[in-house]
Amino acid sequence: MDGIQPESQEIAQETPPEDVFLAPSIDESQILSGTSYAHYSPVPNAITTSSETSTECVLGVDEAGRGPVLGPMVYALLYLPLPLHRSLLADIHHFDDSKVLTPTVRSSLMQTLCTPSTDLYQNCGWATKVMSAKDISAGMLRPAGTFNLNAQAMDATIELIKGVFAKGVNVKEIYIDTIGSPATYQKKLERIFPTTQITVAKKADSLYPCVSAASVCAKVTRDAALEVCYQPYTQLHTYSDEEEPAVTTQGWGSGYPSDARCSTWLKNNIDPVFGWGNECRFSWGTAKDLLETKGIGMKVDWPVEEDEESMRVTDYFTAFSANEAKEGDELMNWFGTRVSEAIL
Repeated sequence: MDGIQPESQEIAQETPPEDVFLAPSIDESQILSGTSYAHYSPVPNAITTSSETSTECVLGVDEAGRGPVLGPMVYALLYLPLPLHRSLLADIHHFDDSKVLTPTVRSSLMQTLCTPSTDLYQNCGWATKVMSAKDISAGMLRPAGTFNLNAQAMDATIELIKGVFAKGVNVKEIYIDTIGSPATYQKKLERIFPTTQITVAKKADSLYPCVSAASVCAKVTRDAALEVCYQPYTQLHTYSDEEEPAVTTQGWGSGYPSDARCSTWLKNNIDPVFGWGNECRFSWGTAKDLLETKGIGMKVDWPVEEDEESMRVTDYFTAFSANEAKEGDELMNWFGTRVSEAIL
C-alpha cells in the first residue's frame, strides 16, 4: 500500500527544514529502535482538573506522514480552554493546516508552544503518538488478518484522547480530521466518548483551529523524527575538517515515493538481504517492488525443521504402510499370510 502522494510542488512543504525544532515528543532511542510510543505534555496551569471547577476544553486531532514510505506516521492532539479556541490559535498565532504553513513557520510555532513563558504553553496541552514504520508494516503484513492503516490510526486516536481524559481534563468538544467515512468514524468515537460532542470532518485542519494546531504538532514531530532516522546514515560517511555533513534528511527528501530523492535513496541504499532499516515501511508497494520484482533483493528460503513439537496429533495415528505392517507386526503374521491368489 502507498498512501496519498503529494504533488511535486508540495514536496518542498513536506521536506523537513534544516533546523527543525526538536520537541519534547522526540525520543531518539525509541525512534532508532523502531518502537512506537506516546508523549503527553503537562496539563497547562490555565486548565483546572478539579471535578467541581474543571475547565471546559476543546480538543483537536490530526496526523502527519500517512503516505510516505520512510519514517513514522504521527498522530497528535491539542487541547485548550473553550473560550480561547479561535482567539488564541487563529487570531493571535495564525495556526493553519500544516501543509499550508512553511516548514520554518511550523517549527517556530511548535517551539513557541514548548516555551514556558508563552501564552501557548500556559494555555495549551498536547500529545503525540509516534507510529513507527516497523510497527505499521508489521500490522499490515501479519499473516493472520491485516491490521490496516485506518485501524491503526483509529487506535492511535482513541489512545491519545483516553490519555487526556485520564489526566482529568474536562474535554467538552472534539474535532478530528477524518480517515475514511466521517459518519462511520464519528459514530464509533461517540460510542467510546458518549459525554463529549464529537465532530469528524474532511479538511478539519482548515476549519477548526485546534485541529490546525494538532496538525502542526504532528508534522514538526514527524520532521524531527525523520531527521533522527537519518542520523545513522550520516555516520557512515567521514568528512574532512573543512567539510560538514549535508542537511541530513535531504538525502531521502520528504520520504514520499513520489519524491525523486526518496526513490533514488531507496535504490542506492538497499541491502540485498535485509532491504532497509526500521525507517522503511516494507508494506508499501514501492519497497515491495524493489525487493521482489526489480531483481535487487535476494531470494531466501527459510527451511522449517519438523520435530515432535511441531507434529500434529493426527500424525501419530497414521496407518502403517503395507511393508511396515508386514515387518512390524509379528502377531498378525503368526499363522501365516493371507493367500491372495486362487488355488487351483
